[in-house]
This record gives sequence, C-alpha cells and structure tokens, in this order.
Amino acid sequence: MKPPDALAEVATQLAAALPGRVTRDAPSAPLVTYRCGGTLAVMVRVEREADVSALAAPLATTPAVPFLVIGRGSNLLVADAGFPGVAVMLGDGFAELRIDADAARVDAGGAVALPVLARRSGAAGVAGLEFYVGIPGSVGGAIRMNAGGHGAQTADVVTCARVADCTTGEIRTLNRDELGLGYRRSALGARELVLGASFSGTRDDPAACGRRIDEIVTWRREHQPGGQNAGSVFTNPPGDAAGRLIEAAGLKGLRVGGVVVSEKHANFFVAEPGARADDVARLVYEVQQRVEAVSGVRLVPELALVGFDDGGGVDQEGER
Repeated sequence: MKPPDALAEVATQLAAALPGRVTRDAPSAPLVTYRCGGTLAVMVRVEREADVSALAAPLATTPAVPFLVIGRGSNLLVADAGFPGVAVMLGDGFAELRIDADAARVDAGGAVALPVLARRSGAAGVAGLEFYVGIPGSVGGAIRMNAGGHGAQTADVVTCARVADCTTGEIRTLNRDELGLGYRRSALGARELVLGASFSGTRDDPAACGRRIDEIVTWRREHQPGGQNAGSVFTNPPGDAAGRLIEAAGLKGLRVGGVVVSEKHANFFVAEPGARADDVARLVYEVQQRVEAVSGVRLVPELALVGFDDGGGVDQEGER
C-alpha cells in the first residue's frame, strides 16, 4: 500500500521519534482473531507513556490521516484493501498487572489480556472479575466497549482508567462516571488510547473464584464455537438477542466464501483457513439485510469493520 503524501510524512516523523517501533505495511491478519485482512499502512507500537507525546506531535498537524487503535483484535476486521492510516498498539510496557488482595483492588495495563486478568485476580482471592475469562480482548478494549458477559460488565468493576489523547498528548485519569460506560460503548473518542485501568472486586476464597472461572469456560465451550471468529458480530437489540433473530431468520449455516454463520451460536461467524476479510463483511451485510426483511429489526454490528466502503477515510475505534 502506497501511503498518501500526508501519511508518508507522518510515518517519517514517527519513525524518527520512535525508532524501531514503526512498521510500514504491517499485516493485520496476525493481529485479529479472524486471522484475515489487509495491511496497515503505518503501525506504531507504544511502549511507555512518554511515547504518547512523540506519537501525538505529527498527528496534531494532520487530522485527516485515519487513525486506529488495535488491542487483541477480538472485534476488529481490516478490509482486504488495507487501512491507509496510522494504527497504534500498546507494547509489553503496558502488560503489567498489580493485585492488592487485601484491598481487593487490581491495577492493569491496557495491554493485559482479559482472561489473564480474570485468572490471576481469582488466584489471588479477588472475586468479581471472573466474567473476563471468556472475553478474548484487552483491558483497553474492555474499557472502550464496556465489555461484559455472564451477567456482569466492565462498568460494574472499573473504578478509573488512564487515558491518553493521541492528538494532544494529554494523559488523564478518568473515573467511572467520566468514562460514560453504556451497553458496548463508552465516551472515549476514536483517538483516545486506554493505557491502564483500576478494578475493584471483593475478597473471596481463591478456590471459589477458580470454580466460577471453570464454570464460565465450560459454558462457553458448550454454547459458543471455536475456530477463527470475533465473538458476537452484532449487539443485542433492546429486549431481544441478535443470535435468536438470526436463527429465527433461518440463517444458521449461511455461507459467503470461506465464512459461515455458526450452527452452534448464530451471532458468531467462523472464518475457515483462507477466508478473506471481504467475505466476513459481505456475510455481515447479508445477515443484516435478511434479518431486517424477516423481523423488521436492523442489527447493529459490534464488530468494527475498518477500511470498507469509504476506504477507511474516517477514524475507527476498533478493538483495543
């Protein structure tokens, strides 16, 4: 992918400011759970808070350059044509996890995997975070999307988050109310990056926490498919479930190219080896249209589709 002049200049400035942490034409497939998709024109890895100002400096003068935050890629898909902008990932410097068992408090970097957060907190006797074991995202993604499951959500347990503005370089600590958490959403802007968060649980026996984690893992294995997928494709409409509507429309097993609606859970689309990102997007659109024709309900994708239709010409939130 040949970047536009403005993007090429930004890439040059970033490479000079963050040596060894900027990659041109980085493949997106290894970074997303669908394991397919095009290249990222410029990929930047942020390893410490000081990197934020270096990242922000060139972006502040080029607001038209598309921007994308990538976490563990569990609800993100980049078009086969690629993403013609700057993508940002947190490095290992943001993978630290600190647990105060006595206070039932957990401080986690934005790059910490949610299953790791659940298991290590439970092993330390901090309860309340077990639901994260079945969510293959990052702490940063959990804050942005108010990730949840099994009757719990991030808004129930987060106390504050450290957030960087990637245009101004400003870093702030926002409390739960300031995060504006709702159903699969937050008040965070597309160019804001979650560097870390603090969570509050309750004290409990580690063995009891472990049993709850095992129950969640068992339930997910029984009710949700494995393989290359991104979890729920659509958000649930008020008072209903996207999976029920898709199944009621007779769409289990519907296929586009190498991607199929799961027979186990209709709101999961599974990509076979060799599938293309464009196959996934076409299946999303096809299911959306057919469900609306049958039920009158237009499903809203939870999956972030980046670079489709408009070529990625606007900021995308993605999955961090």
